[in-house]
Amino acid sequence: MNNNIYIIYGKDAKYMTKQLLEYADAKRYIPLGSKIAIKPNLVVAKPYTSGATTNPYIVEGIIEYLRENGFEDIAILEGAWLGASTKRAFEICGYTEIAKKYSVKLIDTKEDKPLKVDVDDFELNICSKVYEYDFLINVPLLKGHCQTQLTCALKNLKGLIPDNEKRRFHTLGLHKPIAYLNKAIKTHLVVVDSIMPDPDFEEGGNPVEKDFIVLGFDPVLIDSFAAEHLGYNPYEIEYISLAEKLGVGKAGEYNLIEINPEKKPTEFSKRSSIVSRYAKYIEEKDACSVCYANLISSLMRLDEQGLLKKLSKKLYIGQGYRGKAMDGIGIGSCTKDFDVCKQGCPPKSNEIVEFLKQNL
Repeated sequence: MNNNIYIIYGKDAKYMTKQLLEYADAKRYIPLGSKIAIKPNLVVAKPYTSGATTNPYIVEGIIEYLRENGFEDIAILEGAWLGASTKRAFEICGYTEIAKKYSVKLIDTKEDKPLKVDVDDFELNICSKVYEYDFLINVPLLKGHCQTQLTCALKNLKGLIPDNEKRRFHTLGLHKPIAYLNKAIKTHLVVVDSIMPDPDFEEGGNPVEKDFIVLGFDPVLIDSFAAEHLGYNPYEIEYISLAEKLGVGKAGEYNLIEINPEKKPTEFSKRSSIVSRYAKYIEEKDACSVCYANLISSLMRLDEQGLLKKLSKKLYIGQGYRGKAMDGIGIGSCTKDFDVCKQGCPPKSNEIVEFLKQNL
């Protein structure tokens, strides 16, 4: 497998993307007449400037490059996270406009029919539309994640499964199903947005201007690079090592090719610090990402108001607490049998804030 990773620095996302694709000669890897699917990260309906979603100008650059090289059948596929509207994310994030501008299909995988796929006796439910395309371009954001530490190429495919399967992934601990999902769906090309991601939190809110885009052909290798950039050993991220064992790709040495090293910004690598600061207040078992993220956001708001120090009890969250009656503060409908509970699937951040204020 190709172990080259190409990187370009700057702020003009569309121009940089086209330069990367040209330099890597991406077209020679795409069979003539291919139907091409582009998978951005539109987990929430927030603009790319929040640090949560893929910069739409990167996707514009990809589409223009493909069209200039004779590829016409192009679609953008995505499914927002649990409880969120993909159509609203398409609109807010600029993808509805892209679809009109370039006459490309916009497919909400939440509306797709699931297909049962067996991978080495591990059964997955996958949105069937992805299998109608010959070539998948994965366009993740390099950012932190409150449960898996990192979200980049491998985890980005989670937007290609139905909501009930997303819930099941969390009951299985995320790492194993993410690895198997990447064996079930082959990523052919990865273009990583690191223009202004949030290095701490998948929901954004604290974007950092990193000013680079990365291109590669091996999603495991790309995630190894991404993990190192956030200050982790790649093998600390369990799904990276699992995906490697499954033959999805290699997490070893990569050949980093800098297209314009003279424009390289001052870099820094750091572990996610914001989420870990608040995680000590939480006892989590198989929580869905949106529920957990909403709780983290709520604790941030309490901290800003100087109230977090008054929180004396642990907060319990996740599907692992279903049917359990406990003396504690439960968050989400899975903890409805707790003595004190804020129900909702997921509960909204502002509602959690008010609930916690009443129970300090």
